[in-house]
Amino acid sequence: MIKKDLSVDFLGVHFENPFLLSSSPVDNCYEMCAKAFDEGWGGVVFKTIGPKHFEVDEVSPRFDELTKEGTPFVGFKNMEQIAEHSLEENLHDLKQLKENYPDKIVVASIMGTNEQDWEELAQLVTEAKADMIEMNLSCPQMTSHEMGSDVGTNPELVKKYCAAVKRGSDLPMMAKMTPNITDMIPAAKASLAGGAEGIATINTVKSISNIDLEKRVALPIVNGKSSISGFSGKAVKPIALRFIQQLRVAAGLEQLPISGIGGIETWQDAAEFILLGATTLQVTTSVMQYGYRIVEDMKNGLMHYMEDQGVDHLSELIGSANKNIVPAEDLDRDYKVYPKIDWDKCIGCGRCYVSCFDGAHQAITWDPKTRRPSVDTSKCVGCHLCNLVCPVGAITTGEKVMKPGRKGNAEDKQVESVRLTHF
Repeated sequence: MIKKDLSVDFLGVHFENPFLLSSSPVDNCYEMCAKAFDEGWGGVVFKTIGPKHFEVDEVSPRFDELTKEGTPFVGFKNMEQIAEHSLEENLHDLKQLKENYPDKIVVASIMGTNEQDWEELAQLVTEAKADMIEMNLSCPQMTSHEMGSDVGTNPELVKKYCAAVKRGSDLPMMAKMTPNITDMIPAAKASLAGGAEGIATINTVKSISNIDLEKRVALPIVNGKSSISGFSGKAVKPIALRFIQQLRVAAGLEQLPISGIGGIETWQDAAEFILLGATTLQVTTSVMQYGYRIVEDMKNGLMHYMEDQGVDHLSELIGSANKNIVPAEDLDRDYKVYPKIDWDKCIGCGRCYVSCFDGAHQAITWDPKTRRPSVDTSKCVGCHLCNLVCPVGAITTGEKVMKPGRKGNAEDKQVESVRLTHF
């Protein structure tokens, strides 16, 4: 069995591995967190603790899923709010977790309605021996506009509340950012100005996942009505990666410590977040589908990936892909690749022909007798839609070519002629 060093240091705290439960229904009490620790998770971000005066009153039902071809949880909608247990119970659980699992990391997620709330909550979770604080500035379904994502879109409030937390505690602190915003950078910089040492992102995306066509109500239906609320799961991963990349290449934020969240289900997902600059990884929706045991699959897969990459320490991979993502105007417009067809794999289904004609550049012709496609390179622009729709992987990236009359880099050994290569 391959063994690699998965440990990471984040905001001065040492994690045995980067995998944490995110603040959510999956770590709502001592028993849940203890089981997760026993299964091998490096830490938990305990479900968000609110002030004593804020009463949590949940709805039923409160979940919905977005599916594709029978696959569950491509996307997941929830109307869940913060922890429904009393402040005293939550603080007791935090303290008990640290006593019984001293080598595991317990992050206290907190959310207040004003500066006093934030400061007091920070002080209380510090006294409960939490290792770190996460400020939840981003929950999209709070019943109070003084809390959640309405705060996270206001840099002035973000800075003020971060400063309040730092008055109440000297623990390392990260601010959890909302994706329900055009540009996350001002809010992130405001949190750092207020005293945050790092960022957690993204929280859930405001959504309506499905509509009941008979009842004409969004799902889930709560006594005949529904509401806009948070969306998570694999479907939000591209949004999460986009925000993380933008943060890591923003002026002054190039080394920003990030705890990545949003659609992490597999070791491949985990690796993508790490390559874009996330040091720790937070997971919820996939745990709700498959249970805590998925952490072993993710750890093992990540170690095999490290072996393939010739890397011994996970920290060597953090942020190594940031430099390869550039503004659209900086992409090489002279670069082009045409599709290559493997006739041994082609089943003659015609998907490539239909998609190219109806959705691209009419560059594929179809022979109904032989049931074989062919590519007209005078029309093909190398978009590779055909590659994506082929159900058997018979179409791949072919030879790299240059636009006629253009000169590429000498090292590329580009050719002037354009042609389609068949196996």
